[in-house]
Amino acid sequence: MADLILGQVLTFTGDPFALGPDAARHISHGGVLVDGGRIVAIGDGAALKAAHPRAQITDYGTRLISAGFIDAHVHYPQTAIIASWGKRLIDWLNTYTFPEEMRFADADYARAVADRYCDLTLAHGTTSFCSYATIHPASVDAIFGAAQTRGQRIWSGKTCMDRNAPEALRDTAQTAYDDSKALLAKWHGVDRLSYVITPRFSPTSTPDQLAALGGLWGENPGCLMQTHLSEQTDEIAWVKSLFPAARDYLDTYETFGLLGKGGLYGHSIHLTEREKSRLKEIDASLIHCPTSNTFIGSGMFDMGGLKAAGHRVGLATDTGGGSSFSMLRTMASAYEVGQLRGRALHPAELWWLATAGSAASLHAADRIGTLAPGMEADLVIVDLASTPAIAQATTRAEDIWQAIFPTIMMGDDRAIHATWVMGKPVTK
Repeated sequence: MADLILGQVLTFTGDPFALGPDAARHISHGGVLVDGGRIVAIGDGAALKAAHPRAQITDYGTRLISAGFIDAHVHYPQTAIIASWGKRLIDWLNTYTFPEEMRFADADYARAVADRYCDLTLAHGTTSFCSYATIHPASVDAIFGAAQTRGQRIWSGKTCMDRNAPEALRDTAQTAYDDSKALLAKWHGVDRLSYVITPRFSPTSTPDQLAALGGLWGENPGCLMQTHLSEQTDEIAWVKSLFPAARDYLDTYETFGLLGKGGLYGHSIHLTEREKSRLKEIDASLIHCPTSNTFIGSGMFDMGGLKAAGHRVGLATDTGGGSSFSMLRTMASAYEVGQLRGRALHPAELWWLATAGSAASLHAADRIGTLAPGMEADLVIVDLASTPAIAQATTRAEDIWQAIFPTIMMGDDRAIHATWVMGKPVTK
């Protein structure tokens, strides 16, 4: 039996950075018809109800029905160390990240964190995410197993490091290739799971390891590849000292076959003009991690300039360097960073980044990120009056964007009334 979900409906027919708010479609008394895990139709709620009298109805009143949020860059193994105090990138890794990631040698621990992380995402309305694991193959098995149980569409991969990390977290060029290849064969394309080739970043991989992973990507061009790029200025100086012959940070990836259209380059804050030009030419994805960038003092991503130049951009919490599991809080932080850079992002742009934009950055815009016939039925139901402070602002709203913006800026998991995955409610 089909399900008819009633409420306000918000979706996108284009990119609001290029088309403005008219790229969004808002139906004030709308409906989404779902059957077999996919969207069959969207439109006026009363008309859909009349056309499908046998559909099972779930009426959310004035709550907002949107495509589920999509988090394009996370580190699920850092779930337990989120909001740790007082470090910048390299110290963060040494003080918090690496000691915690060592614990993932224990498969039971990895499974427990993976389950907790997936539950946290769904509680915050995030239906899909792209995550780094640790060097341990069991950490990849854990997150894929947890997401598979819940029906989520996710991307993940074994994080590869063979230098500048504790010995317990180092592999080799050969084992990185072998483990990644085996995990890719095991998981890629199973249900809603996709493998991502994952060198952590240039400083923790030797040229031999980068070349091995570039070779693996060349053998599997249908996979994505994720890494970090130009997050902090001291990191860039470190890369320069490790790769003195490289033209710039990006060149340390390109030289070894790790620059491509399916590449996801987290942070990408301090880019040179050559790097920007090359990333645009190749149509790579730049992933904006605003809460992380401010929390560990990295810098301010140039959303306005990069989108105006036509770059492909996704949005991400970057758990746990990022200080929240919430894509609402991440949208708010992106707005604040944009204000500091002199470009106030419109609510339509922010919501698009957290849904359709992140889907496009993951090359999945044909499956998730918008509400349209044929798309996978991942939905978030948002209460636009979830707290007294938000409610009093919403009652003054003169249009949908004024109604949504207070929830972007002040909302949290209380605003997530329900989350649906593949046409089934998983939280209420």
